[in-house]
Amino acid sequence: MRTNQRFVLRAVAVAALLSLGACAGMSARDKNTAVGAGIGGVAGAVLTGGSGVGTVGGAVVGGVIGNQIKP
Repeated sequence: MRTNQRFVLRAVAVAALLSLGACAGMSARDKNTAVGAGIGGVAGAVLTGGSGVGTVGGAVVGGVIGNQIKP
């Protein structure tokens, strides 16, 4: 179980980093949303032990918070 959690965490982190490379043409608000979703997804995965629902929920909450932060 511990190995699965590490794999999920690393996969989410790599996906977040790769997706940030596509942010060149985005507005500041869009970038904040993407970064918030990435961080929230990683946090959700860590807090729920790699649960898919926790990862997606964390990404949603992080994206909303990132969207609401003023650039």
